[in-house]
Amino acid sequence: MTLKMASSSGEQLPGQVVLVLQGGGALGAYQVGVYQALHEAGVEPDWVIGTSIGAVNGAIIAGNETEKRLPCLHEFWDKVRLGGWVEPMVGPWANHWYANLSTYIGGIPGFFMPRAIPWGGMYAPLGVYSSSWYRTEPLHATLAPLIDFELLKAKRTRLTVGAVNVKSGELRYFDNTRDPEPLALEHVMASGALPPAFPAIAVDGEPYWDGGIYSNTPIEAVLDDHPRRDSVIFSVNVWRPAGPEPQSIWDVLGRQKNIQYASRADSHIARHKQIHRLRHIIRKLSHHLPEEKRGHPDVQGHAGHGCGTTMHIVRFLAPELEGDDYSKDIDFTPTGITARCEAGYADTQKMLARKPWEKPVDPMEGVIIHQDAPMSERLVKS
Repeated sequence: MTLKMASSSGEQLPGQVVLVLQGGGALGAYQVGVYQALHEAGVEPDWVIGTSIGAVNGAIIAGNETEKRLPCLHEFWDKVRLGGWVEPMVGPWANHWYANLSTYIGGIPGFFMPRAIPWGGMYAPLGVYSSSWYRTEPLHATLAPLIDFELLKAKRTRLTVGAVNVKSGELRYFDNTRDPEPLALEHVMASGALPPAFPAIAVDGEPYWDGGIYSNTPIEAVLDDHPRRDSVIFSVNVWRPAGPEPQSIWDVLGRQKNIQYASRADSHIARHKQIHRLRHIIRKLSHHLPEEKRGHPDVQGHAGHGCGTTMHIVRFLAPELEGDDYSKDIDFTPTGITARCEAGYADTQKMLARKPWEKPVDPMEGVIIHQDAPMSERLVKS
């Protein structure tokens, strides 16, 4: 049976509402716009899954009462945006370059600050928790008052954040409804500990790094979940897997970064489309067996691999801003953050107006993808 999750606006969605947030530093401002549009439409997530900045945004959303979510998100992004004093002396053409240079040198107030370079430089044996270019104590101080971890402990909204164990190299999803220990700030910090910029974070005595170095698009967390449930999955992607042919080494660096952090999302989804179609086939075939056969232990075991769930994946892909390059994920300028937030808001309003999950679907398809027309040529002026 298909569950209907009713929003405060009367919106009917066919299943649990899942918000999946990719990692991407300053690009995460796009996710704020997506959530704001959902919130204003009365569509609140039952489950938020995030990596890196997606884990930060996700923890603020899941870790607050509904009416506090947007104010806390905006407060966080206000604290990490660069001040208006970051203006070049040489002319408007250098705004992007000058702002990013100031971030490299001085960090971001409320987010990270430069670490003193020790004697021995990169070869100094500082230990895994101090071997980084920057310190992240400012982020800890910024997030602490913005996330209610007692509310997360109450499990009213499910939160999952991904991080990589430094020693084993294995990705681990920390989940407030599945893990025996409550989620804490160190789990969120670990999900955003991108090396070598940021240091590892200790969780249960083990060092963890940013989950994005293993899988930056944590959609597999919901597609692999058990028991499976009908879902509408809003997958918010801030890195572009497709793009123009690079013409310089700087362009090559930017293109490589986009491909790396887009994180094979298309292939993950394609694989799960195949798997879920097979599950639907198994379920349909099992219904054609005689009643006496269905009770056999072997048949019951095999039939258990079938299911009839439908997962609607609503994909958002953030547009490029004018001037975006290799360093776009540290563009914490007020104009950059505002432009990305506005783009996410507009894209989501457009998708909500379409309501593609209401259209008839092939009953044999378990995973249906909804995405606007290809946006490879979209460009937003910042």
